[in-house]
Amino acid sequence: MGAGPDTQPIRSQGNRAGWELDKDQVVSVTHPAASLATAVILPGTGSDEVFVRNVFSGPLRAAGLELLAPAPEPGKRLVEGYVAALDEACGNGPVVVGGVSLGAHVAALWAARHPDRCSGLLLALPAWTGEPGAAPASVLARASAADVRARGVAAVVADVPGWLGDELRRSWRRYGDALADSLDAGAAAPGPSAQELSGIQVPVGIGCCVDDPVHPDEVARQWVDAVPLGCLRTTRLAVMAVDPEALGRAAVGAFLTATARRG
Repeated sequence: MGAGPDTQPIRSQGNRAGWELDKDQVVSVTHPAASLATAVILPGTGSDEVFVRNVFSGPLRAAGLELLAPAPEPGKRLVEGYVAALDEACGNGPVVVGGVSLGAHVAALWAARHPDRCSGLLLALPAWTGEPGAAPASVLARASAADVRARGVAAVVADVPGWLGDELRRSWRRYGDALADSLDAGAAAPGPSAQELSGIQVPVGIGCCVDDPVHPDEVARQWVDAVPLGCLRTTRLAVMAVDPEALGRAAVGAFLTATARRG
């Protein structure tokens, strides 16, 4: 996919107000001073950098962080492409990394394996811990891959209602013929184990939706209990339907709280 104006990193804005109202949690959030710190956020399986920007650009800008949202490399090597994007991003020093669903899994594993390259984690909608097994997100991705191969993308996404259907109709078409392989790759990729999570020593902010059966909030709570310095904030899919940044605010707000607790 070629880079265009809507694939460029979003620059942080300096001299922002020191606090803002978190509309989901109804609390004020204290932000660090604006800096050149970078947050590299990876999309989930079948999603893309456009969704990442829609969710995270505003909350990260308010926190003084520069968003770098790599585009996925569709196909069987989807996960390897995400890892390569993180390796490239840390060339000038440690960065905050994170992602949504599969992107959160890859970011957490990368942080556990490269503690000197990661300064913090911003995670949204983790779907499983360790091997995927019968996790709902993995089962759904495998079934969707088979359905796409049998009926085609247009027929499959036509069955999905509401804002999620609109999102899939946009992002899945961008994957082209590599969509089914991408879905299978994401479904099979392991997440971080509880032991790997326990070794992460940087601040970890996790956001999830309490009404999401595909990414159960129980998994997010397992993750935040496993990491030494973590915080969880929640929102709802019903809120995201009208305000996609609700998920970003939850994750960024949790990260800021975890950072403040470290002192």
